[in-house]
Amino acid sequence: MKIVKHSGNIVDFNREKLKSSLLKSGANKNIVDELLQTLENQIYEGISTKKIYKLAFALLKKSSNSHAARYNLRAAIQLLGPAGFFFEKFIARLFVSEGYLAQTNLFLSGKCVGHEVDVVIKKNDYIEMVECKFHSGKDANSDVKVPLYILSRFNDLKDRSHKIYSKKDVISACWIVTNNRFTSDAIAFAKCSGLQLLSWDYPEKFSLRKKIDDQQLYPITCLTTLTIAEKDKLMVLDIILAKEILENLEILERIGISPNRIKNVLKEASELCKFI
Repeated sequence: MKIVKHSGNIVDFNREKLKSSLLKSGANKNIVDELLQTLENQIYEGISTKKIYKLAFALLKKSSNSHAARYNLRAAIQLLGPAGFFFEKFIARLFVSEGYLAQTNLFLSGKCVGHEVDVVIKKNDYIEMVECKFHSGKDANSDVKVPLYILSRFNDLKDRSHKIYSKKDVISACWIVTNNRFTSDAIAFAKCSGLQLLSWDYPEKFSLRKKIDDQQLYPITCLTTLTIAEKDKLMVLDIILAKEILENLEILERIGISPNRIKNVLKEASELCKFI
């Protein structure tokens, strides 16, 4: 059976690939097998991958909100836009979870010009800059022009004293983080230039997706029991992660959610973050 990808390319339906993505939601094998059987009765020649995703999401949601939330992860990260400001905050939290200090949205003077830097991290007196390349579309990849441009900014900022954590901080390394993927040329150039890359699926064993799953760093945009407007209100209040709701129980009442719905939101967030 042929299906249509987001890019418009026509490919063969891959049952095992769909099964793998459903298992990553946390649903057990028996539930996934039942869902696959139902899905295979609903899909047809020429169906889009977007439609398959919507069908799978709806079926998972009937089984478990938290499974649907985890399955929705990549789309949820795209909701940290549209400009990527909340994505930068999300990435800062990711580094903090790994033992770094992190500051966002800094303006630093380089040798030639000033630069807006998305995130600056520090661990063991070693300071690095992190540039976030946010894409609101699923198929937009970061090509070699991205590390070329960011390397020039890093070279203008490194080996100079900056007032960040102290009065004489020196930026010694640079990361580029994207919510999508890097092209092979971008990866090759970064390796050659000493830049660190982090994307949805790269590096394979330490990718953005794997870090999120391993540390339960799910953004609140994953949660199926909240509306988009409610998620936006929470992010404005600096609630970026689902687990931060569990640490700030009064925040849901503050944005006007009813007690009954609060119970549902907390249940989903708890299951998603494995608190219970």
